[in-house]
Amino acid sequence: MAISDPIADMLTRIRNANTAKHDTVDIPSSKMKKAIADILLTEGYVKAVDIVKDDQDKFDVIRITLKYGKDKNEKVLSGLRRISKPGLRIYADTDNLPRVLGGYGTAIISTNKGVITDKEARKLNVGGEVLAFIW
Repeated sequence: MAISDPIADMLTRIRNANTAKHDTVDIPSSKMKKAIADILLTEGYVKAVDIVKDDQDKFDVIRITLKYGKDKNEKVLSGLRRISKPGLRIYADTDNLPRVLGGYGTAIISTNKGVITDKEARKLNVGGEVLAFIW
């Protein structure tokens, strides 16, 4: 079955695994998903991001190790939301880059400099497509 929005599928898999308090979640790999997973890692929302090569399957898998507080009761990643969708693309220029929860969260922006956070986009003075909000 073809997935019409692979980024939304990735975010939903992470959200569901986090709600069910799983240790890891496997996601079919792509360059965009790998870049988003790396942002989750650098911002401290997940423990580890690994590319798993399967001999039987042709496709690589991104294995994300989720991060929790004490006893898995405190979630480090409390929310994920897809903003720009295939049916309605949302773009922001340098003056209108979004701030998630007044700066406590992170916006993931796809720019001509790559997939970066809103803070990095402000430093580089670039705009782009607003992919997702994380908090």
